[in-house]
Amino acid sequence: MRSDTFNFTIPPELIAQQPAQQRDESRLMVLRRDLGVIEHHMFRELPSLLRTGDVIVANNTRVRPCRLFATRDHTGGSVELFLLRPLAPAEYEALTGSKGRLEVGESLRLPEIGKVELLERDFGAPGHWRVRFDAPAADIESLIEHHASMPLPPYIRREKRGNLHASQDRERYQTVFAARDGAVAAPTAGLHFTPAVFRALESAGVRRSFLTLHVGPGTFRPLKADTLAGHEMHAEEYEVNAQAAADIAAARTRGGRVVAVGTTACRTLETMANERGQVVPGAGRTRLFIYPPWRFRCVDALLTNFHLPRSTLIFLVAALAGVEFTRRAYLEAIDRRYRFFSYGDAMLVV
Repeated sequence: MRSDTFNFTIPPELIAQQPAQQRDESRLMVLRRDLGVIEHHMFRELPSLLRTGDVIVANNTRVRPCRLFATRDHTGGSVELFLLRPLAPAEYEALTGSKGRLEVGESLRLPEIGKVELLERDFGAPGHWRVRFDAPAADIESLIEHHASMPLPPYIRREKRGNLHASQDRERYQTVFAARDGAVAAPTAGLHFTPAVFRALESAGVRRSFLTLHVGPGTFRPLKADTLAGHEMHAEEYEVNAQAAADIAAARTRGGRVVAVGTTACRTLETMANERGQVVPGAGRTRLFIYPPWRFRCVDALLTNFHLPRSTLIFLVAALAGVEFTRRAYLEAIDRRYRFFSYGDAMLVV
């Protein structure tokens, strides 16, 4: 299958720059595969659209504020520092953005934190750096948490410093059930949930369970190969605990469906499921790329946002919904002025 299978254009004004006023006020498009029917709802109606006995499985990763804006010591030029993961006390793996070429050994100055030294280029992957902060290791985490910006995707436009939406982004680019630090992008299908929606799901007999997949920067990486088979996925760390595996098994026993909340939860479940659809507890790193034709072993339904046309995420949706049904749904979403991408509306494929 070619990577340009979905070649439509999303009108720029439909790319959501702000979240809905309330999380569960997003719209919800429902794709009923058995009937080939598209329905239009609000997200708060989700409990009435699922069945008693179903289990929803969501990703409880927490997004770390990790974008810092520095200046070069010797030139004063601006550098964006995007922290990916801690390596050792005061050391991180990072991406950088600058106009000039950065050199190993040079220092960057962060007004609120101090200096950071560039130790090693192409650390683990091309373009990645190993960096070290010149500050007590015990203070670094709290300083970063306080002064860094949230790692919003590039299609959400924000000024580099002092933007008016910084505090809102810290709250809304994070699910209400985020619990485990490690992501540099949000599992956006989970952003719509509220305590009220969870209470309504419980009243409707729909259970909930959580796994963890720490979303990496590759989630923003476009498909560059001509064919899907030529695309190499980034590796992401996951963990499925015994409780989640038991919840899924119990749903199967009572005839319920497994509803993955987001593509990250879906990929994790399909990574860990055996040929009989049983999910075993475990942890590791996954590079699983799901695209048509894919035989789903565990996931029966998918709750997701609307994705970029030339992305791995839309092909995962198409693997479950079908290519033509997915194309029809996206064109209808454009026609009906749905809001797209991370802060946009949602889709339920059942």
